Amino acid sequence: MRKPALAALLCLTALPVLGDEPLIEDAVARLATDGWTIAVTLRHPDTGWDHYADGWEVLDQAGNRLGFRKLLHPHVSEQPFTRQLNGVRIPEGTKTVFIRAHCSVDGWGKREYELDLTP
Repeated sequence: MRKPALAALLCLTALPVLGDEPLIEDAVARLATDGWTIAVTLRHPDTGWDHYADGWEVLDQAGNRLGFRKLLHPHVSEQPFTRQLNGVRIPEGTKTVFIRAHCSVDGWGKREYELDLTP
């Protein structure tokens, strides 16, 4: 009885520890002459170059990508942090877009942030 329990415990401890997915805390949109400017505030337990939030995207209701913001470095000591993307082309009449963040280790987050574009 002890050996199976010990083996099960060792298997569990051998699994990699995964961090939380990036969490979008806030987003704002402003219409400019060259398209929309989207500013996103996100939080992620960045540990350094080996594991950090490395981007976010703007999607329409059908899941089509309207814009992508690559994050070029970890933000270990700057949490949460805000970055913007300029010139996002959003089709006329679109009232809502969705934003989701990406992690260098865990990929795309499961949670999407709904951003209302109506004034």
